[in-house]
Amino acid sequence: MSSEEVPAPASGGCLCGGVTFAISGPLRDVFFCHCTRCRRTHGHFSAYTTCAEADLSFNEDSGLRWFELGTTRRGFCRECGASLFWQREGSESISVSAGTLDAPTGLKPGRHVCLADAGDYYDASVYAAPS
Repeated sequence: MSSEEVPAPASGGCLCGGVTFAISGPLRDVFFCHCTRCRRTHGHFSAYTTCAEADLSFNEDSGLRWFELGTTRRGFCRECGASLFWQREGSESISVSAGTLDAPTGLKPGRHVCLADAGDYYDASVYAAPS
């Protein structure tokens, strides 16, 4: 396991309980994405950890729906609207919204990505890696 991974297991879910899940493998440190799609999905920049898709299992998925756009898909709860997952087509890993995980997560903040796409209502330069 690398220094950027947290040991398993982990669990989480949406606000209403329509989607609950368990993760049996390691999780990557949290990446923060400032791209337009993430900001429109989350209402601000996103915070995602990642696991192997094979390590993700569902205890409840009656509320789970997928929205596909281009080569990516996003998993959300159709009941409460929670944004839960992000996955690139053909990928063996899946990103999990860090805020949907049950505490304690043991996760640490990682990189901020897509800073050039950040909203004009906040100063994204404070998240840039030192030169």
